Amino acid sequence: MRLFILMTPIIFKGLFAAAQNTPYPGQPVSGPGGAEYLHRSVAFFDAAARADGYWLFEPTDPKPDSADVVVFMHGYGAYNPMAYGKWIKHLVARGNIVIYPRYQKNLLTPRPGGFPHNAAKGIRDALELLHTGEHVRPRTDKVGYIGHSYGGVILANLGVHWEQYRLPKPAAMMLCEPGSGPLKGARLEHYEDLPPDLNLLVVVGEDDYVVGQEFGVLVFETAVNTPNRNLILQRHDTDGHRWILATHNEPYCYDLDFDTGIRNYTVRRVFQTSRLNEVDFNCYWKLGDALLAYTRYGLYGNIAFGNTPQQRDLGRWANGNPIRPLEVFQPRQTQSLPGDGVGGLGRK
Repeated sequence: MRLFILMTPIIFKGLFAAAQNTPYPGQPVSGPGGAEYLHRSVAFFDAAARADGYWLFEPTDPKPDSADVVVFMHGYGAYNPMAYGKWIKHLVARGNIVIYPRYQKNLLTPRPGGFPHNAAKGIRDALELLHTGEHVRPRTDKVGYIGHSYGGVILANLGVHWEQYRLPKPAAMMLCEPGSGPLKGARLEHYEDLPPDLNLLVVVGEDDYVVGQEFGVLVFETAVNTPNRNLILQRHDTDGHRWILATHNEPYCYDLDFDTGIRNYTVRRVFQTSRLNEVDFNCYWKLGDALLAYTRYGLYGNIAFGNTPQQRDLGRWANGNPIRPLEVFQPRQTQSLPGDGVGGLGRK
């Protein structure tokens, strides 16, 4: 493995501001999802020439000696890290190393069954690199895994087979609009072999017409040996002037600082649909931050889990009225999921 790393070019792409001085409009000042940042810059490295390569993001200014690790698994075709760039900056500014595996060469190769193998190799190689030179050393006892769309399918697979792939045991996992559409590669029939001590959140959108909610419900219902899990449904809303959408594209939040020049159908969709709003700050970013803090330090458990007002809160409109809150389902509520079909949320 070390020989491969030495032969693969690790390109330093530069230092970029990881956080602005004031919160984005609608972003909390502090707390999970908020603009309370520890680091002002992110160091961006490119080792993604191959399908089993990766991009790497490390906190700096100030640069820590070591940092916790988040593996961020992109959706199908989103092998340009700018697609989630603002979320990556947010995670790094809060003190995380972010590993972003490529796992695809292009939209046609490899076949989806090979995605977990490629992603796992990228993660292993990134962790090995972090133990060399001037890199921030990775703390791998409580690694967090975040994945969108097909990335959620890959992570669920790796979560079951983490020992086989020689990966750090998943301590926290957040699957965002997970699914594979008509493709079946990397999917498992059930997820009862996910680690029993895993902290697991599955977030689905009411209007996800790309992959629907079927896979998210499948993971939630079959991960029967992983008791600390919640399924979260985000719905659309309006105050008559603005809309909060609940589509498959909500996790996108592009940032051209991380643009690698890759252009394909997915990247074009990112440019067309990406928006930064309360769904980012008070759903994806908030839940991700709370999940990581609870897993590592026992903090913000009332935001990560439990169907509490703090977990469900999506913020307020300009007129002070609450935005339609998130809906949270716990394991004992599997029979009360809304909609039709096996497991309830409606399989699209």
